Amino acid sequence: MVGGTAMPRLSIVIPTLEAGTALRRSLPALAAGQEIVQEIIVVDGASQDDSAEVAAAHRAKVLLAPPGRGRQLAAGAAASRGTWLLFLHADTVPTPGWTKAVRGFMADSANRERAGYFRLRFDDPAPAARRLERLVAWRCRRLALPYGDQGLLLSRQLYDVFGGFRALPLMEDVDLVRRIGRARLLLIDHEVTTSAARYRSDGYLARSLRNLCCLGLYYLGLPPRLILRLYA
Repeated sequence: MVGGTAMPRLSIVIPTLEAGTALRRSLPALAAGQEIVQEIIVVDGASQDDSAEVAAAHRAKVLLAPPGRGRQLAAGAAASRGTWLLFLHADTVPTPGWTKAVRGFMADSANRERAGYFRLRFDDPAPAARRLERLVAWRCRRLALPYGDQGLLLSRQLYDVFGGFRALPLMEDVDLVRRIGRARLLLIDHEVTTSAARYRSDGYLARSLRNLCCLGLYYLGLPPRLILRLYA
């Protein structure tokens, strides 16, 4: 209880596809949130690895859905029971102290009309990773475009008002934050760490340019199912 009022309860929704290794890192970090987390829902898109088994071993609720992050996130939200929703990628790991930051955000009544996202850090010591983090911070500050790997925290009421995630295979995060709008987006002063595997594999510059190209094509109206071919 806080000030005689019951603490809001949080549902965490994680879409997965071949994410067993990532879940072994992220789910233990989320275990620290027992006092505010009502449930962790892992929505698996027909993985061939042990994603579902790893999730179940960490006491997450496992749902199955057709592959596609937007569809999976929407399914998880529909099955959730919390008054607040936190959407995370499987390879996004909240750093210690995240529960205090989330609890503080939920405790502010004004934030029932806002969505929060975290500062992003990559799990790579390379200077290129630090430069990309600064670029991400600039994008969020100037363009109000946090991506899904930064997490998205919002009340169920706000999620429902804006229609939630659409069944998109890509850009589902951009689609939702654009509907929410700059005025309702707020940086949570806490850090999450996400995987830099794609950047290490493709090269930081090449992957960044590819992502930027995908975003540009989306703004030009190309269907996400076609953009997915370039992204992947």
